[in-house]
Amino acid sequence: MSSTWSRTVSRRTLCLLAAGGLALGVAACGDGDSGAQAGGKVKITVTGQPPTSQPFERSVFDADVKEFEAAHPNIDIDPHEGFMDPKTFSAKLAGGQLEDVYYVYFTDPAQIIARHQAADITEAAKSVPHINDIKPELLDNFRDANGKLYGLPTMNYTMGLLYSRPLFQKAGLDPDKPPQTWDEVREAAKKISALGNGVVGYADYSKNNQGGWHLTGWLYSMGGDIARKDGDKWVADFDNEKGRKALQYLHDMRWTDNSMGAKQLLEAQDVQRMMGAGQLGMYMAAPDNVPVLVKQFNGKYEDYGIAGMPGGQGTLLGGEGYMINPKASPEKVKAGLEWIQWKYLNPDRFEKHIQQYVEGKQPVGLPAEPTPDVWTGAVREQQLTLKAKYANVPAKNFQSYVDTTSKIKGSIEPPNAQQIYAALDSVMQAVLTDQNANIDQQLKSAASKVDSVLAQVK
Repeated sequence: MSSTWSRTVSRRTLCLLAAGGLALGVAACGDGDSGAQAGGKVKITVTGQPPTSQPFERSVFDADVKEFEAAHPNIDIDPHEGFMDPKTFSAKLAGGQLEDVYYVYFTDPAQIIARHQAADITEAAKSVPHINDIKPELLDNFRDANGKLYGLPTMNYTMGLLYSRPLFQKAGLDPDKPPQTWDEVREAAKKISALGNGVVGYADYSKNNQGGWHLTGWLYSMGGDIARKDGDKWVADFDNEKGRKALQYLHDMRWTDNSMGAKQLLEAQDVQRMMGAGQLGMYMAAPDNVPVLVKQFNGKYEDYGIAGMPGGQGTLLGGEGYMINPKASPEKVKAGLEWIQWKYLNPDRFEKHIQQYVEGKQPVGLPAEPTPDVWTGAVREQQLTLKAKYANVPAKNFQSYVDTTSKIKGSIEPPNAQQIYAALDSVMQAVLTDQNANIDQQLKSAASKVDSVLAQVK
């Protein structure tokens, strides 16, 4: 999910631009900090250290820092807790406080690149091991219009359908054959809600920008879109038949079938609580929801399955990665790339990383954990083989998702996504709370708002 960035370009960034490249920019504008320390070491600051409230993740990260430094005696890692705070990003960059290696969501790189807030790593990245084994569409998310590369993806997910296997069984549905179309979702939701006792067949989000986010998932699953390029500008692209079809499904499940429950204006935690309590049949989600259900809402891994996105014509793709401070010296860029590759994109450490999860009694066998789903070809096969070898959760429950995501197109969230989602929240809210909501009017009104948001995209 993305954020609005304030436009702040530092003097050093402008100097880099004028010089026409990273190395020349450092030579022409250098601030005297190459990152080198006594003894020829390079010190880099990096984000991504988990908070102390996540002791397992924190311990793995800190152990990795020590192991990396032992294997790279010329590099010192200075880890900083936390990930991305868009509200302070530009100010930190301008004030010289932004880390050398910093975390981003998939929705952020386009704006960061346009505002020259990341180093061009095109040449430096050519020496990164296995870079050609990363899914091209994920790398493309970190490229500019000229194909220059500004970051690396380190985690990827696509949306799917998370469902309760026990409720499927109770409703006479086969939990090993989850719905593949929205018609099948609708029929399954009716059967599940017919169980009574407050059980809801299907639930969806509709506030705090999460409703617009999920409506985007609906559109992608039907081969539609939220925004498209029209010449040199972006325009809304959902006030059409596919937009109406998605909202009509939601309307009919809510009001005709009564399979979505009376309580609406839900967000992620509400829906997760329902699923964890065994009161919900299905909802749209990525695989990372499963550990949340278990750890925070008393669920059991064996009770959940994940299917590929119904409709099969597309899915909302998200994830995260790392970019490098545009003020970084060539030495820091090189060291930063070595850290990113070794820590996050290292097939040679797949087995050790999985073993860390096993020893820490963490789940192995979920689609996105504990090694990232960013790979293609032989590396992906190596990854899947190792995860199957060490699986401690029923991986077969998620096989439908794994099979589907390798076949359907994943699309990145639209530009200025958070503002767009805010505009689309009202559409979801209207359809789910007002039986007589005018779908055409809602789409037209939202499209006008989204066009205004997209007009800000440079």
